[in-house]
Amino acid sequence: AAARLAAEQEVENLSGLSPNPEKDIFVVRENRTTCLMAEFAAKFIVPYDVWASNYVDLITEQADIPLSRGAEMKGKCGTNESELELSWLDQAYTLKLSFVKEGHNTSRGPEASWRLSRIQFTYDTSERTYFKDAVSPGKHTATSHRLSALVTPAGRSYECQAQQTISLVSSDHQKSVQLLLSEVRLQPFDIPADFVFGEEHKCPVDQREQLEETLPLILGLILGLVIVITLGIYHIHHKLTASQVQIPRDRSQYKHMG
Repeated sequence: AAARLAAEQEVENLSGLSPNPEKDIFVVRENRTTCLMAEFAAKFIVPYDVWASNYVDLITEQADIPLSRGAEMKGKCGTNESELELSWLDQAYTLKLSFVKEGHNTSRGPEASWRLSRIQFTYDTSERTYFKDAVSPGKHTATSHRLSALVTPAGRSYECQAQQTISLVSSDHQKSVQLLLSEVRLQPFDIPADFVFGEEHKCPVDQREQLEETLPLILGLILGLVIVITLGIYHIHHKLTASQVQIPRDRSQYKHMG
């Protein structure tokens, strides 16, 4: 049964298809049908301790760790719970994203939505690519607490081009690790067709930026319409007044009338 399940599940790292070298694309398929799709650029900002020049005091440095394009991946799809796990640089770094779908009552009746419910990031400060001379090097885990992010109506995909920052708390003396996400398109449930995202649900930041971009255009169109209407009214008024009989203002001209 386990072998059959493994055969029926496929995971694909399609990051090479993205023209953006910082953006990764991941697909989980079960029974030859896409059940989870994720596209995003991700980077972690991780504080760690090093010795000061006097070798007595500790100072804090910062490691900027991008999600590697060659990341290995695992995936799990379910009716109400899904998961995506990525690891890179020989398991020195692992990112696990957990999603849940749940129903709730609204004034319009029962509705369902999904959200990113948990993030777990495991990192090894003994890895020398990003950590230099870390004090007491070893593995640490940074996790989210009571996370409710990327909330999206069921059946739709989440889209957000703007950068978002999510804070994680590390087992390394409760340090705060920052996850920076951008160019996100994600759907962990109810994908309508193979390799096809559902209708997008834009994040509030993108909606605001789109409004800021279109508002000057709308105002320009309204202003242009007001000018056209004003010119039209002036033209009609001019024609009406021009067609009326003009009464001479010079009384001496009255004798020529009639």
